[in-house]
Formats: sequence, structure tokens, C-alpha cells
Amino acid sequence: MPRIPDTSPQTLRVFDALLSNPQAWRYGYELSKETALASGTLYPILMRLAERELLETRWEPASRPGLPPRHTYRLTADGAVLAAQRVAARDAAAARAGTGNRIRQAKQAYSALFLGANS
Repeated sequence: MPRIPDTSPQTLRVFDALLSNPQAWRYGYELSKETALASGTLYPILMRLAERELLETRWEPASRPGLPPRHTYRLTADGAVLAAQRVAARDAAAARAGTGNRIRQAKQAYSALFLGANS
């Protein structure tokens, strides 16, 4: 079964960062630090999202002479909706997995307590 687009852990980290303030323009370097993603991972994700019009991009002029302009990114309206859906699905899956783990742990504790006492 093919993977659902935009659900890799790395893309979800980018979505988390961008959703923290969806209207703000963010620098790639800032996103790299916040997500702990290397540039070789982050920038292809940003380019893919921008090509699909889920991100807006713009060049910001240099703050001082001699420095290059900087590329900034922010979610489009469609991008914010998709990002929120993907993050919510991840969180719901994690919650279900956590519940399953707690049930397994309870069963193991029950078995150890009662089966161990009867042995």
C-alpha cells in the first residue's frame, strides 16, 4: 500500500514548526534549528511543499549591505489545512498506540501477578 503523502516524520516536524505560527514568514535556517533537520533534508521538503502550493515563498532583502537576500517560507491556507490534518492524524495514531501499549502493560502485569502467584 502506498504511503500517504506528507506523512514522513521529517515533513511532520516541518509542519509542526510552521503551524506554531502559520502566518509568520520563516527562514530556512530557523526551521532547520527548530526541527533539528539538516539542510539536505529540510530544503527538499520545503521545495516540494512550495511546488505543490502548500507554502508561499519570498526573498527578503539583506538586513546589511554585503549579505545575501534570504528565502522565507510560510504556509498557504491550503497548506495550513493539510498540515493540521497530517499532524492531527499523527497525534491520533500516537494516542491509539499509547493506549495499546498501556493495555499490553496491564495484561502483562496481571499475568505476572496472578499466573506467578498460582505457579
